[in-house]
Amino acid sequence: MTPSPVRIAQISDLHIKPPGRLAYGRVDTAVALERCVVALNEFRPRPDLVVISGDLADTPTVEEYDYLKHLLAPLELPFVSIPGNHDLREMMRATLPQGYAFSTGALNQRVEVGGLDLVLLDSSVHGKPHGELDGPTLQWLEATLASSGNRPALLFLHHPPFKAGIWHMDRQNLANAGELAPVIRRHPRVLLIATGHIHRATLTMFAGVPATICPAPNHAVDLDLAQLREPSFKVEPPAFHLHSWFPGEGFGSVVTHQVQIGIFDGPHPFFGLDGKLL
Repeated sequence: MTPSPVRIAQISDLHIKPPGRLAYGRVDTAVALERCVVALNEFRPRPDLVVISGDLADTPTVEEYDYLKHLLAPLELPFVSIPGNHDLREMMRATLPQGYAFSTGALNQRVEVGGLDLVLLDSSVHGKPHGELDGPTLQWLEATLASSGNRPALLFLHHPPFKAGIWHMDRQNLANAGELAPVIRRHPRVLLIATGHIHRATLTMFAGVPATICPAPNHAVDLDLAQLREPSFKVEPPAFHLHSWFPGEGFGSVVTHQVQIGIFDGPHPFFGLDGKLL
């Protein structure tokens, strides 16, 4: 039987503060997440799963994670999550118990969705803004990818393993990307590497595989490619990523759409009832 298409929604960098608090004194990340949940619930066809790729909380505190659970309660879709540099593993493990691969340490996961494997990697480093995949995580990744030779896989982690060109973010990306690359090259079933951290939609190649950065539902890192300003953010149109896997020859194919969050004019038909272009 031919596998059915699988659609994975990715949201990232929620930065939830305690109730009534604004991120950086300006951004209401709670309202932004509420809008995002509505958009996910209303999207058709419904995604099979939502992946939250890090920075769920902001400080972090137990109060923030409790508020996060409250804000996610209306989400009608199943979700999984991995930590970012603003998260704390122990708090996430207690607040969002999921099928983590290890009982302690990194919050890695492998999730099967139809004919597709999702491999979620914990790149967080306690108390540091940069990312790193520790030894047990790299060993687990190698074994997990080697466990099946015929199922396509998507990899998710918070920190991009490549430079985005934004100076203050590039110094805090995945520090040991050189250790990840040979693992990816050994396993051609990896079709996509999906990350977060920079709050901007970005596309490149890494280790011969398409690699993306997911936009955020709240604020974006300033696209300062010339190092003209101090680290800054902008409030730009919010969005999430929708990764659609289509079965086919070999491992099939993946298409990523950027989905804007909000109410916009349309859709309007191109053609009238008489079949003529309007």
